[in-house]
Amino acid sequence: MNKKFVERIAAELGEIGKAGLMKTERIITSAQGAEIEVMIPDPGNGSGSGMAGKGHKKVLNFCANNYLGLSSHPAVIEAAHKAIETHGYGMSSVRFICGTQDIHKELEQKLASFLGTEDTILYAAAFDANGGVFEPLFNEQDAIISDALNHASIIDGVRLCKAQRLRYEHNNMADLEVKLKESQSLRNRIIVTDGSFSMDGTIAQLDKICDLADRYDAIVLSDECHSSGFLGKTGRGTHEYRGVMGRIDLITGTLGKALGGASGGFTSGRKEIIEMLRQRSRPYLFSNTLAPSIAGASIVVLDMLSETTTLRDKLEANTKYFRRKMGEAGFDIKAVDHPIVPIMLYDAVIAQQFAAALLEEGVYVIGFFYPVVAKGLARIRVQLSAAHEEHHLDKAIAAFTKVGRKLNVIK
Repeated sequence: MNKKFVERIAAELGEIGKAGLMKTERIITSAQGAEIEVMIPDPGNGSGSGMAGKGHKKVLNFCANNYLGLSSHPAVIEAAHKAIETHGYGMSSVRFICGTQDIHKELEQKLASFLGTEDTILYAAAFDANGGVFEPLFNEQDAIISDALNHASIIDGVRLCKAQRLRYEHNNMADLEVKLKESQSLRNRIIVTDGSFSMDGTIAQLDKICDLADRYDAIVLSDECHSSGFLGKTGRGTHEYRGVMGRIDLITGTLGKALGGASGGFTSGRKEIIEMLRQRSRPYLFSNTLAPSIAGASIVVLDMLSETTTLRDKLEANTKYFRRKMGEAGFDIKAVDHPIVPIMLYDAVIAQQFAAALLEEGVYVIGFFYPVVAKGLARIRVQLSAAHEEHHLDKAIAAFTKVGRKLNVIK
């Protein structure tokens, strides 16, 4: 073992700890839901990353991507069990060798139908979907024009591609047009944006982006990880919310958030593009196939969401109620329609203290700070769910208000 290397890493970790920026993982000992059981860490047990703790506590969960409350839904669990019984635990292979089952093809078709596209390709994770979409389709003759606040998976995917890279100011259509004009001499340009931005809840102006793409002969990709299942009148995503279904060339997304909450990602779009990804996308060609249980359960999720909008309607109502009450309490929140609700605190240490104090009040949230968000923009990110009832929301609002006054965040 190289001691100098380990010592350097240990010193860097020490600096992170001294700055009050050390991230620790809380251990959940129950299924995902509006209420969960967490292990209370023992302060004398190092970083808290192990299993030793002082006991267990039931808390309200306001930091999961479980937007529709489907992570532990009985019908979803039953479908996962059935898929294991009929199709096994795992495929032990990649798709083109011996890793494609009928349920994988069925899921791809259902996703395409749900999203309003022609075809879909599955990945082990959404990170892989974004990591594997650019390199097979673009090279130095092309340009990728990316929103400044796009997800890390998009940034990493762009880095793997030899295309020229341009970045436009977050959600700024004037700057996007400048970048489109600058790159007009290139073969293809693709505009890449999160449909909904995970730290701010901002919803991309896909209607204006599509108009610019039409004007300058560009392609559009929207990452729908924080949109699929609940944005838009029937939950199809940002493209439905902005009225541009059928105008998006590529959609990437996840099965690990609103669509069941397990894992798995996808890219959806024109059949020719998806076929090229099947031939050349490295995360698809060199990673195991999605587990049968996830594929089977995801099919049931899409069937449920295609039959009724009850869950997305409840989520919308919860979002409006929570945002209104938190604004009345005096908190600084961004005025958007998304169930991601950033409670802006700006100071990283305050964000850590706020989250810890809320846990004592029985509310589980996480403080976000640099490098997850820019320096000086620390916040608590609240994520609402259709699984939350009004009494859950009221308890959280009361706890936020109590801690906010104690820490002089609100008066």
